[in-house]
Amino acid sequence: MKIVLLHTHDAVVPPADPVLDQLEAALNVAEHHVTRLEVDREVLPLVETLQKVKPDLVVNIAESFDGKSALESNVAALLNLLHLRYTGSSPAGLIMAGDKTLTKKVLNFHEIQTPKFASLYRGALDSAQDLKFPVIVKPPQEDASLGLTAKSVVHDISQLLERIGSIQTEFRSPVLLEEFIDGREYYVAVLGNVDVEALPIIELDFSGFPPDKPKMASWEAKWGDDGAGSGSEFAGTKSIFPDNLSENLTARIKKVAVECFHALRLRDYARIDLRVTDAEEIYVIEVNPNCYLEKASEFASAAAKSGISYDALIARIVELANGRYSR
Repeated sequence: MKIVLLHTHDAVVPPADPVLDQLEAALNVAEHHVTRLEVDREVLPLVETLQKVKPDLVVNIAESFDGKSALESNVAALLNLLHLRYTGSSPAGLIMAGDKTLTKKVLNFHEIQTPKFASLYRGALDSAQDLKFPVIVKPPQEDASLGLTAKSVVHDISQLLERIGSIQTEFRSPVLLEEFIDGREYYVAVLGNVDVEALPIIELDFSGFPPDKPKMASWEAKWGDDGAGSGSEFAGTKSIFPDNLSENLTARIKKVAVECFHALRLRDYARIDLRVTDAEEIYVIEVNPNCYLEKASEFASAAAKSGISYDALIARIVELANGRYSR
């Protein structure tokens, strides 16, 4: 097939994101003809190129438009308007999962447990539940842990008001407040459409985390300086396959992940992030449609653990997308 690999502009800012070469190599293994296309800030050149290439399928890994994560769904909407086939979730799924406040409302409707929350913007309260400190404060429409630091977890009203002001000033967006759930953190890769499969569970291990910092996947923990030393948030986290989960808890975690996938009407693949308390209460903390597909990512690692090679994984995502349009 003729395939367009659609990616965001910041994906190629040096150092280049390795996922682009990896995806293209995997697609070449299946003998597809691949063209890379960058989503920047101009719509017309994007439309003209897509109409000129006339791809059989678009592999859509565009995470933003003009650097704005909240506009990610618009890229998929444009592909719909051009009557193009593409991998990953629809605009509706990307909107619901891309806005953490909306995600929580949908999950609550489906009786899927998520931390109690409140949201506000410019002094207006959108919704509020009965929150207890500590509370985590974050922008609801950013991904990759943007806006999440050790200061995001607050323990009193003074800290809360200060953090709300910082988020609104920096991101000029609504603010999401949710109870901070103390527990183990798990990532569940989900693959499929009609028959959805939850892949082996990955745990974000905080055993080396700085003892004075709240244990969470902050921006520093995910993307910090790997030369910062053993006491840093980045060096203190690692992804592992837990070997001490009971069969019952494993099944429950996977069931919740699949239920999230369906509730938010996601497609093809996604990653669900959860926390589990000592009492084995399961809370969904984030849902990631069109999640990162780099070979060392949690999604690809979970697939490899289940016996699916990287090339086979990408081929499977392409197959799932084509299957949707064939039906």
